[in-house]
Amino acid sequence: MQCNNQNILIKKLAKEFEFDVCRVTSPKLGLATGLRLKEFIDLGFHGEMKWMEETYERRKSPINLWPQAKSAIVLGLNYGPKIDPLTKNDNKLLGNISVYAQGKDYHDVIKGRLKSFSSKLIARLDKKKETNVKVFVDTAPLMEKPLAEKSGIGWQGKHTNLVSREFGSWLFLGVILVNKIFEYDSPEKNHCGSCDKCIKICPTNAFDSPYRLNATKCISYLTIENKSIIPKQYRKAIGNRIFGCDDCLAVCPWNKYAKLSKETKFNDKMYNFNLEDLLKLCDKTFRVKFRGSPIKRIGRDRFLRNCCISAGNSNNKKLLPNIINLLMDDNSSIVRASAVWAFQQLSDKTCIQHIKTKHLNIEKDTLVIEEWL
Repeated sequence: MQCNNQNILIKKLAKEFEFDVCRVTSPKLGLATGLRLKEFIDLGFHGEMKWMEETYERRKSPINLWPQAKSAIVLGLNYGPKIDPLTKNDNKLLGNISVYAQGKDYHDVIKGRLKSFSSKLIARLDKKKETNVKVFVDTAPLMEKPLAEKSGIGWQGKHTNLVSREFGSWLFLGVILVNKIFEYDSPEKNHCGSCDKCIKICPTNAFDSPYRLNATKCISYLTIENKSIIPKQYRKAIGNRIFGCDDCLAVCPWNKYAKLSKETKFNDKMYNFNLEDLLKLCDKTFRVKFRGSPIKRIGRDRFLRNCCISAGNSNNKKLLPNIINLLMDDNSSIVRASAVWAFQQLSDKTCIQHIKTKHLNIEKDTLVIEEWL
């Protein structure tokens, strides 16, 4: 009876702090979860995300991260978009930014609520001051999606992301580990069936097989985690996507049950995604424009690299003056090299040698440019 009352309190607090779903589970993850992660790393599918390799032992199970943990409270916050993100893919004037990054950084939003939730939970439950908690968003070495599946919030689909029968693909997750045993909710079953739309839609064929993602081919990885040039074979497939990709999430049939997010900090249209304007961003205006956004994390140079790729795919010759300005004068070699590729796509290709010789005859640029061309 006590455990049941505690769980009622936990669910009540979840609503109070405006989480859309809450479940409780054991923090122990099965051996298979760790083995899948190990295979992912051994195959090199994590690419430049070396932190996954470095934190593997802690990451493979929450118990390794915090041995005192007895329960995991898993909370979901809906960020369902107003329109289908797939409709933006053909807008050549648009710098297409993933749904999750079109508002305030969800890490900050969720972590603040998790801390407030935890403080109130401890105050209500802990008369002897024996309760300890740790809060996690997805920057921590904790596998929140397997925990969410075990808790009953959803299941990991063939695209490896969480799918919910109630919210489709659009849930941010937070986890609170507690050193007390609560009543555990039942796991969710996998409801993907024979559907493989998420595998087939991937523009870069990043899925080795269902449930097996090679992140180094994924547009989200290429435009966010990747710190260097974008390999030639993926540039055309990136299209107008300048920060992340929603295709495998958006195509999921379970999105017919998704709901528009009630959280005003998400999807608030605070950014102008017009490519012509984005190509003019200097470091200062980039920092001001994307203050409080997850986009700020990659920095202006990598963001402009992505914008140049999008411009090169736009067939919009009106962007050429902006591209030439970057090609000639930008301080970043990765931006200049990106602009060369965009210039090549949009202009008479016989002009490229002239531009290269006249403006980019510095040795370090020449090496980068040769690789891009």
